[in-house]
Formats: sequence, C-alpha cells, structure tokens
Amino acid sequence: MRPFSGGDCVKPIGGCINRAFGNKEPWQVAAITATTVLGGVWIWTILTRDESLYVQGKRQFFRLAKKLPPVRRRIEQELKKAQDDFESDIRKSNQHLTYSLRLPEKGLSKEQILELVDEHLKTGHYSWRDGRVSGAVYGYNPELVELVTEVYGKASYTNPLHADLFPGVCKMEAEVVRMACTLFHGNSDSCGTMTTGGTESICMAMKAYRDYAREHKGITRPNIIVPRTVHAAFDKGGQYFNIHVRYVDVDPQTYEVDIKQFKRAINSNTILLVGSAPNFPYGTIDDIEAIAALGVKYDIPVHVDACLGSFVVALVRHAGYQLRPFDFAVKGVTSISADTHKYGFAPKGSSVIMYSQKKFKDHQFTVTTDWPGGVYGSPTVNGSRAGGIIAACWATMMSFGYEGYLEATKRIVDTARYIERGVRQIDGIFVFGKPATSVIALGSNVFDIFRLSDALCKLGWNLNPLQFPSGIHICITDMHTQAGVADRFLADVRSCTAEIMKDPGQPVVGKMALYGMAQSIPDRSVIGDVTRLFLHSMYYTPQK
Repeated sequence: MRPFSGGDCVKPIGGCINRAFGNKEPWQVAAITATTVLGGVWIWTILTRDESLYVQGKRQFFRLAKKLPPVRRRIEQELKKAQDDFESDIRKSNQHLTYSLRLPEKGLSKEQILELVDEHLKTGHYSWRDGRVSGAVYGYNPELVELVTEVYGKASYTNPLHADLFPGVCKMEAEVVRMACTLFHGNSDSCGTMTTGGTESICMAMKAYRDYAREHKGITRPNIIVPRTVHAAFDKGGQYFNIHVRYVDVDPQTYEVDIKQFKRAINSNTILLVGSAPNFPYGTIDDIEAIAALGVKYDIPVHVDACLGSFVVALVRHAGYQLRPFDFAVKGVTSISADTHKYGFAPKGSSVIMYSQKKFKDHQFTVTTDWPGGVYGSPTVNGSRAGGIIAACWATMMSFGYEGYLEATKRIVDTARYIERGVRQIDGIFVFGKPATSVIALGSNVFDIFRLSDALCKLGWNLNPLQFPSGIHICITDMHTQAGVADRFLADVRSCTAEIMKDPGQPVVGKMALYGMAQSIPDRSVIGDVTRLFLHSMYYTPQK
C-alpha cells in the first residue's frame, strides 16, 4: 500500500454536497454546488501541487519584480557585462587561432588538418596530463589511445541502426552491456543498452519508468524521489519528459539522503526512487538497501546512479575496501547507470544503462509503426549511432580485462584514501561525510573555502566548486596515481591553508567570489540566465 496522497482528501466532497443541499431552492443548490466544486478544485490543487506555495509565490514575486523598469534595466546591464566577460575569456583562450567562418574554397591537406588539430588541442590553462585536474580525464595510456584510435578508424563508418549491415557492431554492444551487468551482479534476466554518456543513460531510465507507470499503473502526473545531491541529469530528464523531481535533503553529518524524509516524500504518483553510488558533490553513497526496501514495500522501481562510480564502485570491495551493497545484488534495485568513459577508461561518449528485467527496458525503446518510411524503432535517443564508439569501448574493456580494472581500482582508491587521510590532518578544513570511492570534498568552518580553491588554482590545480554549502572537491582518477601527484596536492593544500589561516576572515576576491555570491541570490532564474550566456559563449565566433 502506498503512503497517504493528497488526492485522497478530495473524495468526501461529493458527500458534503449531498448533505448541504437539504431543501434548498434550485439557485441555492447551484450556488452551493459551484462553491463546493471550486473549493474542491482549490483543495485538489493545493494538495497535489508538486511545489509548495512558498516556492511558487517566491517565483511569481521575482517574475513580477523583474518587469519593473529599474530592476529590468539593472539586470540587463549585469547580464551584458557577464556576456562580455565570457566572450572575452573565449577570445583570450583562442587568440592564437584563426577562426573559419565559412568552408575553405579548397579542401585542406592531411598535413594541414593535423597541424590545425594539434594547435586547437594545445589551448587550455591546466595540465591534465600531470594529474592537476579533478575528474575530466580518467586515464591516459598512449598504447591504449593508439589501440582505440585504430579500432575507431576501422569502425568509424558503421551504424548499429542498420543491424543487417553491421551485425558485428551490434554483437559488440551486446557484449559491453552483458559484461557490465555481470560486474554489477546482474543475473541472466538483466539487460540494457549503451548510450552516449551518463546523462542519456539517466534520461533513458526516466523515460522508461514514466512510460511503464503510465501503461501499468495509469500514472499521468509522475514524480521521482531523489536525494538533493543526485546528479543534475535527473533535473534535465524531468524537464525533457515532464516528470516532477522531488528532492530530499541529505543528513548534514553523513551527506547521505535522509531515509525518513525520503519515505515521507513518496506518494501515489511516484514512479521511481533514486540513490547515488556515489554522488558527485561529496562522493558519499546513499543507503541503497533502505531505498530498495521502500521500493519493494510500495512497488516502485529503484534506480542506482553509478555513472561516476563506474567500474571502480563495482570493484572496490574486490580491491579490499568495505562498501555496503548497492547493485543488482540488492533486492528491489531495478536499474543502474554507469559510465564506461569514466572508470571504464573508454573513449568519451560511452555509458551503459542496465535493467534487472526486460519489462523496463522495453519501455525505453521508441517505436513508430505508421511512418511512410517504414516501421522505425530505436533503443535510445539517437537513431543513427556511432559504431566506432561502441567498438572502441568494447576494445578498451577487452584490453583491460577484469585484472586490469581491479588493479586500476586499487590504485585509485588507495590514492583517494591517502589524500583523505592527509586532508583530515590539516587544521582549518574538513572532509564532507565519508568518501566511498574516489571523490574527496573539502569545506571550512573557519574561512571561505573558495579562497583555498583560488589559491590552488593559481598553483595550477583545477578543482570542482560546490554550493549549498560552499565546498570544493577533487575527483581522483588514474592520472592522480602517478608518482608524486598526491604528495604535491597535499603539500599545496597545507601551504595554502596555512597562509589563509593567518587572516581567515578575509573575503574571497576575483572570479571565485562569484560562486559565493551566486548562492546568496534568491532568484535562481538570474543564475540560470547567466549560465545560458556562458553556454552561448562556447559557440562564439567573431562577426568578421
């Protein structure tokens, strides 16, 4: 039985009308009926609204306030300044490059093209090859690069949409999915598909469960329950598929989702429960067993987002570390997303979405039966898909093998634990929660943590800023397992923190100050507008 839903309150309205009529005149009956029905609609709206009155009221207030001429002019001025700053940064980064605004009159030679490619790839301010970047590049082995480059070249023209032309590529994809399912303790019924990345894997799961709930449970106003720390791809999926995402706060000590609040958030329109293994901000793992137990109790599917954890979280227990069960071995877990292009070390653009049963995967597919071009079906968002990426991912997994991935997992988690221990010994900063695999998030109760981020940035480190609360994190990859990298990082954190502690009350300045300021702006739509300007700037080309 599901928890109480607001819609259950509206059922007695009909009985109230009958009792109210009595011996009333027809016009009185009409008035009472209209009032009662409208009241019932209002109650229904209030009780089934996905957002609180406070949230909706605040949004409406800012929407109206921004229409006032002085406010609108000030916002436009600030947005124009942000746009100019973004485009200026792009111009500086690419100032040594020439922009091509139209096709060359004659095609360039191979040598010319390769020279241009090298020039473009040299832009950027951070040395990721030296392990100074959080996440982003999870491994770099020249021999593996040579292998996947050759494999991709051989399969670059293939497209699994045409299974009759390229059955071998389809077999490769099937084997990638099966090998991944095996790593995550899937049985013979487990299944899935490859996708172009974690976001598509997550969106495909949301689409599958939306359609499954609509067909089998008649749910037309779906919502999903997720931790506040879940990946932003779930919000994107909610926007794409008109699914309301109900966020549940995490415990302020463990930074794992609060299971009691999680349970209270469930209602009769809930189509999916979600947990992270681990989450992106803090690297902690939610109590998947508890979430799955709720899924079993209320007959709701449970998705585990292991996109970031990938093969490391799948193998960390085999590497000798303790970890609570989280995968298909847990009763109630019905799907898992995992990125092969992270700790699977495959080329960018590959991930897997896995299901415990085909009945869920069936609703991921899109089928069009009445198109004049013929019956059309596709397993993921894309119709045509890059067979070269599938082949390169398959080749990477076959090259590493189980032992290769296990050794990489041990290197990465050993390094992460070493850095975590070192950070915990530094006065003035703390570690959020208990990191489960490879992410270590830092905060401070003494000074603005973005001052540390700014100081490390000046030394060549590129870390991820966090908000609500302020923090920074480093995601350990195989790049950080190189000799001396972890020690250099800890030494720089120690020296920078010691310098900051000489005057801990000093505010952060420069661009890092924007992160703290952005958190204090109550109208989040303004932050959205700035973010859109940044995205536009990525496509900047000069007018001439």
